Amino acid sequence: MNQEKIQGKEKFRIEKLDLYYGEFQALKKVSMDIRSNEITAFIGPSGCGKSTFLKTLNRMNDLEENVRIEGKVELDSTDIYTQMDAISLRQKVGMVFQQPNPFPKSIYDNVAYGPRLQGVRSRVKLDEIVEESLRKAAIWDEVKDRLKRSALGLSGGQQQRLCIARALAVQPEVLLMDEPTSALDPISTAKIEELADELKKQYTIIMVTHNMQQAARISDRTAFFLLGEVIEYGETGKLFSRPEDKRTEDYITGRFG
Repeated sequence: MNQEKIQGKEKFRIEKLDLYYGEFQALKKVSMDIRSNEITAFIGPSGCGKSTFLKTLNRMNDLEENVRIEGKVELDSTDIYTQMDAISLRQKVGMVFQQPNPFPKSIYDNVAYGPRLQGVRSRVKLDEIVEESLRKAAIWDEVKDRLKRSALGLSGGQQQRLCIARALAVQPEVLLMDEPTSALDPISTAKIEELADELKKQYTIIMVTHNMQQAARISDRTAFFLLGEVIEYGETGKLFSRPEDKRTEDYITGRFG
């Protein structure tokens, strides 16, 4: 199947999603389709629901108390809350966080961690997975001679690419990125952006970013969140050049946020 046929196929379908923390409603009637092999960016001011929504896509919110979710989230037409368990969902939907969070283990053991949990014992197979994942994360050449050294000795940008390699090692279909470059310098940020652009050939990437220039540079579609609602969602070029909602325009032009 060539890339053109895959392109445009929806990966996630979200319908009228409400999320409550106790009495507080953090997400209100969120509906959108997210396509395969694209980068979808979520923008909006702090506390507007972007990261909360991102976490509903692999049920990370399940880990918090007093969370109630209504509505529907489907991955490849399967309801992730009623027809999938969280463990198999998270194998398909990996996540990279704002702060690089490598385990206090060797570089090799960081990447091999997920496959080992899945039962991979063969050293040859693990070696293959580790190398392939580090290559996909564009960090193999920098670390191939120090795989046995602690991952904590890497720079921040290298640690974040290692965390991407660790997420890729379990062969997900989707990669969620929660502000993956906010703690990084401009050179490391550019590397992660290039990497995301390369990875979308094989994966569906969904990214929360505070950096509107970043969304404009690398995403195919952008959703603008405000106070728990999706105000506007569409092709990135159009949303930034011809927003349909005045609130989107005000945010993009810096009038608030």
